Amino acid sequence: MSNENFNPLDLLTNKFRYPFPTLKNPHADELQQITENHWIDGEYLWLYKNNPEIRKKYKKTLTAHIAAQWFPTAPIERFKPICRLMLWTLYNDDLYEEEKPENIEYVHAQSIAILNGEISAWQSGIPLGNMLASLREELLQFIPQESILRFSRMISRYFDGLKTELEYKRNKKFPTVADCIALREDSICLYPFLQLTEVETGIILPPEIHEHPVVRRLQALACHLVTFFNEVQSVVKDEATGSIYYNIVKVIQNERGMSLEEACLEDLRLHNEDLKEFVTLQASLPDFGIWHEAVVNWVHYMSMVLSGWKNISTKLARYNAMEFPNAEELRDKLNKRFPEPREIN
Repeated sequence: MSNENFNPLDLLTNKFRYPFPTLKNPHADELQQITENHWIDGEYLWLYKNNPEIRKKYKKTLTAHIAAQWFPTAPIERFKPICRLMLWTLYNDDLYEEEKPENIEYVHAQSIAILNGEISAWQSGIPLGNMLASLREELLQFIPQESILRFSRMISRYFDGLKTELEYKRNKKFPTVADCIALREDSICLYPFLQLTEVETGIILPPEIHEHPVVRRLQALACHLVTFFNEVQSVVKDEATGSIYYNIVKVIQNERGMSLEEACLEDLRLHNEDLKEFVTLQASLPDFGIWHEAVVNWVHYMSMVLSGWKNISTKLARYNAMEFPNAEELRDKLNKRFPEPREIN
């Protein structure tokens, strides 16, 4: 099958469909202004102080507007830490996409220690330490330490996925399709956001709900669905940055000898299988007793992440116009700004 005239964006727009509502947080514009003026051009200016074009690209990613689709009803004070997390995921991804896997281990450990309140940002010696420390302080206003620990475990899963991606990239080796799906479930970094539904709703669910196999499966399916969508969306970017070894579309191509279009259609088929399972589980949840209504509501919010991601991301230049930071520049910035860890006596 020829790839001539094949446009991945057309496939995303016309074939990836979700039977869920799409809402948007009314505070998106206000938080986008904070993101651009207080964070990108303020607290975290050092990252690209001498490169306004890169800062402009981050602004055009509209992270607050992405968060607004995922958390449509969060009051502004609860919406702010979610927006900070959204910017952190972009910065962290871009900073370390060219790093050696073994060097991620230190960043991983220090990031989790900050989130758990075990060390300060100053002690951590990592570039985005202050960002994580601010995030922890903001989240503790709305959720207990137990929820923070669960959230940090999900961030840890993301770092595990990131390290595995970098190993495949360094070795120029493709995983199997099944292994790639499992890997991307973690590295897509959706699990942490799903935990923050508690911030939006104000309802803290007990551990037994979070450990229930149906709840865990629904979260895994949500991660898969966003990933399947993302792989088609970012395939051009991944080809340009040498990140093909953990893009499911490229892994399908490698494993099955398909054209790009055929691999994208196979990705869509896998997506639709998981979407069908998600919808079926959502419609037939087990009885969660006194927590049943809250669980139904959580799954409802989960579903809006899926429709909301399609709604906003197909408009983002980061994926659709090659608007992403240059890998060499990111590596140079990291090397210059990665201080040695310090201890407090």
